[in-house]
Amino acid sequence: MSDTKAKFEAGLAGVVAGQTAVGEVTQTSLRYRGYEIADLAANSTFEETAHLLIHCELPNASQLKDFRHRVQAAMNLPKQVTDVVDAMPKSTPPMDVLRTVVSILGHYDPDGQNNAKSANLGKSERLLGQIACATGYWCRRMGNLPEVKPDPNATHGFNLLAMMTGKKPSELAGRVMDGTLVLYAEHEFNASTFTARTIASTLADMHSAVTGAIGALKGPLHGGANEAAMHQFLSIGKVDNVDNWFNELEAHNKANPTNKRLIMGFGHRVYKNGDHRAAILRDWSLQLSKETGQKHWIDMADRLQKIMLDKKNIHPNTDYPAAHAYYQMGIPIPLYTPIFVCSRITGWCAHIIEQYENNRIIRPGSDYIGVPARDVQPISKR
Repeated sequence: MSDTKAKFEAGLAGVVAGQTAVGEVTQTSLRYRGYEIADLAANSTFEETAHLLIHCELPNASQLKDFRHRVQAAMNLPKQVTDVVDAMPKSTPPMDVLRTVVSILGHYDPDGQNNAKSANLGKSERLLGQIACATGYWCRRMGNLPEVKPDPNATHGFNLLAMMTGKKPSELAGRVMDGTLVLYAEHEFNASTFTARTIASTLADMHSAVTGAIGALKGPLHGGANEAAMHQFLSIGKVDNVDNWFNELEAHNKANPTNKRLIMGFGHRVYKNGDHRAAILRDWSLQLSKETGQKHWIDMADRLQKIMLDKKNIHPNTDYPAAHAYYQMGIPIPLYTPIFVCSRITGWCAHIIEQYENNRIIRPGSDYIGVPARDVQPISKR
C-alpha cells in the first residue's frame, strides 16, 4: 500500500466510497433510478417502486401483476424457521428476530449460495415477501393476533399493515403505510446499505449481506430513530408541555456536557435544509389524524419542530413524522424499525446486485494513532 493516504474524515463524511445507479441523494432531492421521490410517492405504489429498484425500470400493468404474484407467493416461512421464532424469548428485540430469520432463510432458499444475477433477482423478490411475513408473524406471536392472509388485490403496504395489526386497515391507513415504504426504500450509501455492499464485495451470499445490513439498521442513530422519536412524544405528553420539556432538556445538557440527551428525529448528514420526505409524511399523518382523532401528535411535533428551527436551525428528518403516523395506525413502537427493513430490503438488494456486477473488495485504509514502533522485550525484562 502506498504511504500517501487520503485525508481522514470522521464517519467518512464527504468521502465518495463508490458509484451507483440505484439512488441519488443531494441536499435538495432524492431520486430512485432517476425518479424524484415526491413523484414516486404521489404516482406509484410501493410494489412499483420495488420493481424499479430491483429490476431497474417501473413495471407496466402486466409486469406489476406478475411481480405482485411472485412476492405474495413468498409471504410464508418454512416450518423450520417458524419453529426457531417460536422458541425465541418474547423479550427478543424484533430487529434481532428479523436478523435471525434472514440468516436462517439462507439455508432454505434454493439459490442461497448462487450469486448469479438471475438467482439474486429471485432472492430479492422472495426476501421482500418473507420479511413482511416474518414481521407479521412476530406481531401475531407477541400480541396473540389472528392471522390475516395477504389480499391478492391489495398493495404491499396494505397487506403488511394487516398482518401486523391482525385486521384489515382502512383504505387511507393502507395507502399511508404503502407510501411510507416508498419513502424508506432507498437512500444511497447509508450505513446499512454500505454494510451490505461491503459484505457483498467479499462475494458472500445475498442473505449474509442482508443480515449484516439489518444489524447496522438496528442502531438508534440509523433505523431506530423513529422509535426514539415516538417515545419522545409520549414523554412530552401534550402540546402545552413542549416548551418546558425543551427548556428542561437544554438545562440538563448545559449542566451535563458529557451526558447530553439528544432530541430525536432531527438533523441529517446530507439534508441540511430539510428532509423533503419528512414534509410528505407529515401531510399523510395529518390526513390520518382526521380519521383517528389524534391530531395532538402532529400539533406537538409541529411545536417542537418550530422551536428546533428557531433556536438551532435544525430540520426534522423522515423518522420524525413516521413516528406519529405509525402510532396512529396502531403499530407497536418496537416494530417501527422492522417496517424500515420491509421497505429498505429493496434498496439493499439492488445495491448488492450492483456490487456483484462490478466488484472490487471494499478495503479502505486507516490512520494509525497508537504508540510508535517499539521492540519486544524478553519476558524476564517486562
